[in-house]
Amino acid sequence: MRLALFIISLTCAAAIGADRPNIVWIVSEDNSKHWLRLYQEGGAAMPNIEKLAENGLVFENAFSNAPVCSVARSTLITGSYAPRIAAQYHRRAALAPMPEGLRMFPHYLREAGYYTTNNSKTDYNLSDKGMWDESSNNATYRNRDSGQPFFHVQNFGRTHEGQLHFSKEFMEENATQTDPSAIKVFPYHPDTPVFRYTYAKFQDHHIETDAQMGEFLARLEDDGVAEDTIVFYYGDHGGVLPRGKGYAYESGLNVPLVVYAPEKWRHLLPVNAGSRVNGFVSFIDFGPTVLNLAGVDVPKTMDGKPFLGEGISANDLKNRDEAFGYADRFDEKYDLVRTFRKGKYKYIRNYQPFNFDGLFNDYRYKMMAYKEWLALYQAGKLNAAQSQFFEPRTAEALYDIETDPHEINNLANNPKYESVLKDLRRRLTNHVKSISDLSFLPEPAMLEEAMGNPVQFGQENKKRIAILIDTADLSLLPFAKAKKRIAKALNASDPWVRYWGAIVCSSFGKDASSFVDTAKRLVRNDDSNLVRVRSAEFLALIGASDPQDAIYEALKNAETEVEANLILNTVTLLQDGEPGYRFNIEREMFPEDWRSDPRGNVNRRLAYFLGD
Repeated sequence: MRLALFIISLTCAAAIGADRPNIVWIVSEDNSKHWLRLYQEGGAAMPNIEKLAENGLVFENAFSNAPVCSVARSTLITGSYAPRIAAQYHRRAALAPMPEGLRMFPHYLREAGYYTTNNSKTDYNLSDKGMWDESSNNATYRNRDSGQPFFHVQNFGRTHEGQLHFSKEFMEENATQTDPSAIKVFPYHPDTPVFRYTYAKFQDHHIETDAQMGEFLARLEDDGVAEDTIVFYYGDHGGVLPRGKGYAYESGLNVPLVVYAPEKWRHLLPVNAGSRVNGFVSFIDFGPTVLNLAGVDVPKTMDGKPFLGEGISANDLKNRDEAFGYADRFDEKYDLVRTFRKGKYKYIRNYQPFNFDGLFNDYRYKMMAYKEWLALYQAGKLNAAQSQFFEPRTAEALYDIETDPHEINNLANNPKYESVLKDLRRRLTNHVKSISDLSFLPEPAMLEEAMGNPVQFGQENKKRIAILIDTADLSLLPFAKAKKRIAKALNASDPWVRYWGAIVCSSFGKDASSFVDTAKRLVRNDDSNLVRVRSAEFLALIGASDPQDAIYEALKNAETEVEANLILNTVTLLQDGEPGYRFNIEREMFPEDWRSDPRGNVNRRLAYFLGD
């Protein structure tokens, strides 16, 4: 009986293997498409990837929905928008539960008979088990049963940001393979020897990564599985030169993607091999696409849609022209940015525009290029495009990516583009409302109120979140039209409406000076610690009141490390930006466990304030 069952299982495995392709993801870390010769003149030569592209598909408009590791990977593994499922903060303060009725997508492949392996990065912001047969530095598809199809992820880390944390001495002693003098520096970067060397070194890392990928692809050939294997190559989010990784510009979101299918499985590609595809695809779509290629039903609870496989036509792919992006906390640095691409136009909504891009972040500023860029700005040696990174932003921005690929020329105030601006503004607002974007609650509130079941919380609080979004969007109106609604928001019963009312005042700056007395009252009397902080922040930004006493009191009252870190973001903003306040932040202000973890966010801020 056992022998019979064993024979049946082998027969079934062989049948599955014959009917379904193997699927492999080869992933390079931290590199947008802007760094590859495959996409940009002067980019890094990656001959192995280019060879795949000759007989595969090159996607011009592939997007990581988030410009940073854990949020991007959480989006990939769930097929879901991270702000909908509480996976949008890097690094997580707590693991979010998987949405009810949804598993990480390799789980469905395993159920269908696939052997699933991951070598080796996970870095998810959610908790789930049972999706991998193997997940480690030694994970390999070779351990599957005979004839069993496999899904394998192979990660390559040579292009990771940390590889560019070198010293001046290293730079002087180690020449690059790529000629720095041949580099074309992006218009928002200063053209200096440090930047040229860093560009060249990053391109060298691409070349090294391509060689490693070539070895892996040769292994598929040697193992006799290449002719049954569909291969994806992509970058896990944007590149790591300053203003890339961590920022919701194209350099942080627009990733390389090549998909190769051998002759046997080429019918699963909706357009001819060797084509360059203009249709838009995003990380939410990658999991559903793998499931579709494997003949597995895509869960309706996923946000993404397949772009390859049965049922997908060339016309379907051609008509895809939208992408949604998000950037929230990145380590200790907070922001709240949402983006919407439609065709050639990119809309960016900066919900806290005073929170400038270059706000200090410990891991970013380990790079010499970041340090030099800041020093040149402080010395007044940058032009307008190069200075933007260190200055307050506009609440919304609009770019024509075809004519302005580096997002330098903001068209939001150009009357010629008013209809485009309004259309994309409406689309983005509808989108954040439709997903019940949980970032409109400050992170400490989200952790306290929503983490039991984030998706259910979002649905049950859909109207409440929509009110928070509408309050935030008061900053898009002329102040005279917004004034009455701001006053109502600052007196609302919901503390997070008041919270956003104060942020809107900061967005208007001195135009909102009529709310100084209201803000002072909130600083003195509001029940919410964070409302008091945002009100003090507004007063400080317009020079109406010294924020120190209010901030010290708020730090004293902070109930969690996450709350303290959010307050310290305000301290950093007010100290490093205009008008520039001095704070006396000391370790003794915080509980021992908040300041003992060397990688903890409060500890990172303390190290910066204290010069450690």
